[in-house]
Amino acid sequence: MDPRKGIDMAANPAPLGHAPRKRVLVTGGAGFIGSHLCQRLIERGDSVICLDNYFTGTRDNIGPLLPNPHFEAIRHDVTFPMYLEIDEIYNLACPASPVHYQYDPVQTTKTSVHGAINVLGLAKRCRAKVLQASTSEVYGDPEVHPQPESYLGRVNTIGPRACYDEGKRCAETLFFDYHRQHGLRIKVARIFNTYGPRMRPDDGRVVSNFIMQALEGRPLTVFGDGSQTRSFCFVDDLVEGLIRLMDSPDEVTGPINLGRPQEFTMLELAERVIAETGSDSKIVFEPLPADDPTQRRPDITRAREILGWEPGIDLADGLARTIRYFRSLQGSGDRG
Repeated sequence: MDPRKGIDMAANPAPLGHAPRKRVLVTGGAGFIGSHLCQRLIERGDSVICLDNYFTGTRDNIGPLLPNPHFEAIRHDVTFPMYLEIDEIYNLACPASPVHYQYDPVQTTKTSVHGAINVLGLAKRCRAKVLQASTSEVYGDPEVHPQPESYLGRVNTIGPRACYDEGKRCAETLFFDYHRQHGLRIKVARIFNTYGPRMRPDDGRVVSNFIMQALEGRPLTVFGDGSQTRSFCFVDDLVEGLIRLMDSPDEVTGPINLGRPQEFTMLELAERVIAETGSDSKIVFEPLPADDPTQRRPDITRAREILGWEPGIDLADGLARTIRYFRSLQGSGDRG
């Protein structure tokens, strides 16, 4: 037991005749993507520690896992050091929606930068393999389309989105410097727009916004003229990509794009959501926010070639599953 944090650091013993369970830490594990990742890791037989400060994550997301003896949830902020014994770390801790990361931009930057330093320090001490959940936002408003990992990006360092964009870029720098300087085994995934069940109704990203507006009969808010594009990956596909990247040989460090390369305009997405929900909602147009990228589509050649990964769930299927989830929240009265 660590007297500083009251955390039992002993490895979970394995039954006689069985290989020891891998001890995996998921920071941000009670969030949208993190909770799905925790579930998959438990299902495959790992011992999982979910660490979250519940700023955007919720215990409801991990509720079904709590009775499992190989799952542990710890309330903790990654901007403070962690004292654990683990084999692998998935660092997903950081609000990813503009609504949430712009609420406290200084803390957002600290979460990306101080959080990366603390996670890397823990990995160095434990000799653990560590994966950074980076983002397509490191490309900014791109001049290259689609975006390959070799593209260095076009980011406004002083704009309202910089706390997230530059925080993630700095985290990538730290990961590769720890790799070069300390020989740390690192993985960097650049995640493109992801959606699915367990998104918060007030998430602020376009899929959840459109679905909630349509289900409540409110106008769907499209920014600009709706011609800006995004590529949407269902969460199950993304989690598979993260696990494949973590399990890849040590020489595979990334960065590797993870996203679905099919591209849709915001106007097309709004029309699809209205059709899928059977809503009578209209579409209204608002001014485009500052530094909002005009196009975003991943080049996933490296993911295909190195990981053998490609998303398989199309937008129609993924939207149907996500809409069912949000309808269930309305029925239970749970608005996150």
